[in-house]
Amino acid sequence: MSYDLAVFDPSAPPPNHAGFLAWYKEQIKWGEGHSYDDPKITTPALRDWFLEMIKTYPALNGPYASEANIDNLKTTDYSVGRTMIYAGFGWSQMEGAYRSVFFLANKHRVGFFDVSADDGQVWLPKNDQYIHVFGAGNSSKKLGKVHAYSLGPFHSKPPK
Repeated sequence: MSYDLAVFDPSAPPPNHAGFLAWYKEQIKWGEGHSYDDPKITTPALRDWFLEMIKTYPALNGPYASEANIDNLKTTDYSVGRTMIYAGFGWSQMEGAYRSVFFLANKHRVGFFDVSADDGQVWLPKNDQYIHVFGAGNSSKKLGKVHAYSLGPFHSKPPK
């Protein structure tokens, strides 16, 4: 079992909660007919997010994986689709992973979905803001902190 988060192309899912969840369920059928470990098949923004994420949370599989990272607690299982990247982190990495995924999603202007939460929050870039569009989430309770950031224009450092 892992702590799971996802980022996605903000134009891919329908703009309502039920439509988003149906779109997401279709994505995790992994039926796109390609390997899910190479970021070359995804959008440029998602690829940029991935390449920055693996600097801190190295890839378990695919062309960016390294034997040296196999025992690293931050090694992460990424599934890369055309319009979504799913990331499975070890539970010990929960707080840092949430913060990093969220921060880089805002930076690269991609959507963010807290998959492991009971009613996962979904965030989208809108103009120069990053806004919570639906889902109550409960990862903040698991983390012991509230992570519902109200973000204005992009900031150069992740929130603490």
